[in-house]
Amino acid sequence: MFIVNRFLSIPDDELSFSYSRSAGPGGQNVNKVNSKATLRWNVSESAALPDPVRQRFCEQQTHRINQQGVLVISSQRHREQLRNARDCLEKLRGMVEEALRVPKKRRPTRIPQGVKRRRLDDKRRKSATKRLRQPPNNND
Repeated sequence: MFIVNRFLSIPDDELSFSYSRSAGPGGQNVNKVNSKATLRWNVSESAALPDPVRQRFCEQQTHRINQQGVLVISSQRHREQLRNARDCLEKLRGMVEEALRVPKKRRPTRIPQGVKRRRLDDKRRKSATKRLRQPPNNND
């Protein structure tokens, strides 16, 4: 059981790991050991996430979720397979915690009356200044 926080956990049977050769640190060891970890989680069929959270999660992670609804996370930061697997789980935890936060609705602000008044006063002042710059009109 992968515990995201005290309210949400993901069953282990929903998560699957695969390992491959890493391009990360390790010198000649890289050519012999499968240390890169890839985590796959079928988000679309997961019973662990409530629907609004799943929808937010899918919107936030569109580039990581494939056509079948499977989230793919990989890590090759460390030399050891186990540490890379833990790194994948930490990345997943961060993503799910971000999706759990409900974004605040934006409340449009009103323009204060003082700002409107000052803007109109400035327009009147500039208009008067430009009117005074013009040559006198002798149409009489």
